[in-house]
Amino acid sequence: MDSLRERYLVDNQGKRIGVVLDIGVYQKLLEELEELESLYAFDMAKADDDEAIPLEQAITEIERL
Repeated sequence: MDSLRERYLVDNQGKRIGVVLDIGVYQKLLEELEELESLYAFDMAKADDDEAIPLEQAITEIERL
């Protein structure tokens, strides 16, 4: 993210209303967000006191929904 160059869209009063990103920067941000979401979900699951179940059982229960 070192090459992040900030470019903004502005309204008639000069108020910033949007951001323009290079497609590569945008894709990198999405990848990093996905990784952070996975880490957060892992941390939340680890902190949960629910009983662990085998993967096959979990898949069966999910498929029933």
